[in-house]
Amino acid sequence: MPNSDKPDPLEGLAARIAEARGRRPVRTEGGGKGDESTGRFLSMAMRIGVELVAALVVAMGAGWLLDRWLGTKPWLMIVFFFLGSAAGIMNVYRAVNGLGLAPGYKRPDEEGRE
Repeated sequence: MPNSDKPDPLEGLAARIAEARGRRPVRTEGGGKGDESTGRFLSMAMRIGVELVAALVVAMGAGWLLDRWLGTKPWLMIVFFFLGSAAGIMNVYRAVNGLGLAPGYKRPDEEGRE
């Protein structure tokens, strides 16, 4: 004998789901503000990593070549390691402060002048 005194818990489920979906903010794939800011942060993080690694690789490569040519192993490579580290940190500083590829270290004004 079924107990008909209790209401069916699934009754009205579709209406409750529709109501809950209506209260939830709509997210479009690739177009939401969260996706855009996340992409911006990821691109900045990738740029910072590439700037640091590229400066070190170029500087240490130059130091290694000069060491081989002048026979001063490993002194020039050590010196160029520190120069490359300083250049990488300076590049990261410029990237984070929005200086980008602008010449010098001043932000251009509204009319494009420095």
